[in-house]
Amino acid sequence: MGLLKRKNDVYSALIEGAEGVAYTSFYHDAMRRLKKDKIAMVCLFVVAALIIIAIFAPFIAPYEEDYMDVGNELARPSSEHLLGTDEFGRDILSRIIFGSRVSLMVGVVAEAIAVFIGLVVGAIAGYYGGKVDAVLSRIIEIFASFPHILFAIVVMFVLGTGIMNVFIAIGVVGWTGLARVIRSQIMQLKQKEYVEAARASGGRNMQIIFRHLIPNCLSTIIVVATMNIPSDIMYEASLSFLGLGVQPPQASWGSMISEARKFIRQYPEYSVFPGIALIVTVLAFNLLGDALRDALDPRLKNL
Repeated sequence: MGLLKRKNDVYSALIEGAEGVAYTSFYHDAMRRLKKDKIAMVCLFVVAALIIIAIFAPFIAPYEEDYMDVGNELARPSSEHLLGTDEFGRDILSRIIFGSRVSLMVGVVAEAIAVFIGLVVGAIAGYYGGKVDAVLSRIIEIFASFPHILFAIVVMFVLGTGIMNVFIAIGVVGWTGLARVIRSQIMQLKQKEYVEAARASGGRNMQIIFRHLIPNCLSTIIVVATMNIPSDIMYEASLSFLGLGVQPPQASWGSMISEARKFIRQYPEYSVFPGIALIVTVLAFNLLGDALRDALDPRLKNL
């Protein structure tokens, strides 16, 4: 009886201890770690502010992006034009605000295209293996061997200029890194017990890939996509700088910097302001991506 009583006491203590511990999920722990990173929080605030500015650009910008203040060309910063005007009398601040729309749209849409292609190719290669993996891996290597910006320029020459073609050009050149990562993860995950159980229960291959394997790669997808967005923004700025991307009168930071080259000596502010906007955006996404990578790394769970 005494032994039985001691066992019951132990079980009661374990139950009480378990009830006193709040259950936290993987993503809850990741968010807790992310909140402790002050730099990540600042970058998250900057990204959120950029998204709000892009969405409400017509209400925030003091002028329309193509409004010309005739007779006030290349004006210095003033109360009327806070960052001055360009050679056509267009307000630089307004064009920077509207240009944020292009940069964020390219970052999101182009990366969504890249994620879709990389996810499908990487998952199929990793799951099937063998000859399928060999063929798809060679395709990945071929696409990865080209310098991305040069490949994007070639695609733009073939498709022509325009914002939609920019999405496609950047999307089709930026999927190889994610495809390699997903392929590696799928090759590890497909050996797990739950995948074997899904096969044993009659699950089809595509069903197993998209219902069981890809959801377990979600944290990797989030990190890779976030870290690729600044590269996509830089590619768009480069294409617009070369005259192959967004076409006037639509505002783009890259095209603004290109137009300012002619006035770099007498009016350096013209190129500096859109350059600062581009640097801040790329830096914020890069640092946020680094922080997400650290927060979502399971090995840091107990830190």
